[in-house]
Amino acid sequence: MVVALVVAGTTMGAGTADAESNGGVRVMPLGDSITEGTQVPGGYRIGLWQRLAAGRYTVDFVGSQFNGPGSLGDHDHEGHPGWRIDQIDANIAGWLRTYTPRTVLLHIGTNDVLQNYNVAGAPQRLSTLIDHITTAVPNADVFVATIIPLSNSGQESAGRTFNAAIPGIVQSKVNSGKHVHLVDMHSKLTTSDLIDGIHPTAGGYDKMAAAWYDALQSVPGSIGQPGGGTPTPGAGAIRGVGSGRCLDVSGGSQANGAQAQIWDCNGQANQQWTATASGELRVYGGKCLDVYNQGTADGANVIIWDCNGQNNQQWRLNADGSITAVGANKCLDVPNYSTANGVRLQIWSCNGGANQRWTRT
Repeated sequence: MVVALVVAGTTMGAGTADAESNGGVRVMPLGDSITEGTQVPGGYRIGLWQRLAAGRYTVDFVGSQFNGPGSLGDHDHEGHPGWRIDQIDANIAGWLRTYTPRTVLLHIGTNDVLQNYNVAGAPQRLSTLIDHITTAVPNADVFVATIIPLSNSGQESAGRTFNAAIPGIVQSKVNSGKHVHLVDMHSKLTTSDLIDGIHPTAGGYDKMAAAWYDALQSVPGSIGQPGGGTPTPGAGAIRGVGSGRCLDVSGGSQANGAQAQIWDCNGQANQQWTATASGELRVYGGKCLDVYNQGTADGANVIIWDCNGQNNQQWRLNADGSITAVGANKCLDVPNYSTANGVRLQIWSCNGGANQRWTRT
């Protein structure tokens, strides 16, 4: 599970620092002061991180900049106060080479409006920037947000004109086979969510976080899978001989009682099992494969639970590939020789069938 890395309440100063790496899906927050979090250090990244943690996604924010409070578990970003589209574009190739993000969150264009910098040309500059991103990291998902509202009516009008061009730009990239996605950020905030007419309040930034999170969840793979991330060192998959599918925790859940099942092997952390000297099969480091309620009857359910040393969490890996539940003296079993994704595992009297044989990978 993603966890905060520093003490809550501590604020990390803006600037560069040694990057934090959480071994997860690399996400680059990219833009200007609204990405950096001016007025509220960390900005939308705080609420986005908290949502990712609650959803059990393992994500590594990346970028050359570093700031935010302790409640933000990863302080890296690529937000540059005062920068326009062209300034981001002039540096983007180097950043992408350095950090190779899997996913990019782009909110840019506000300073083009505020500085009245050839606003009519801003959509084309944005289009060019997106092209440079998709060329450098062609497999990345690029989320392009409309810019948030501005309190000054003239600037807001110019911002709306700029925003109106963005859906067409994004669609043109999609039509070219690029992994580009539109995020309608402007509609999520109002001027009452701004602290100074430009930058959001803490509540406004949290509305942005919610919009980013919803967008990320709508695109499979952009933030991995719940419970995904870096497997525990020494862990490996356990593949069913009869099904060809892997021993898996349903939905990537880390909750006590989460169901053990078979699923397509995918290398995620919810399929990485460590056999310990005490006979446990551990997943996520601290959860054990467990026979529910210390059951011993044929058909007793197999789940995960906090490791506790009881014999319903002890397993014997046998030479014939079977895995025996020590407390019940019965085998880990795929019911009815099923091979389908999502079939729940049980214990059953050992019979040597392919549905009771497993291989370590």
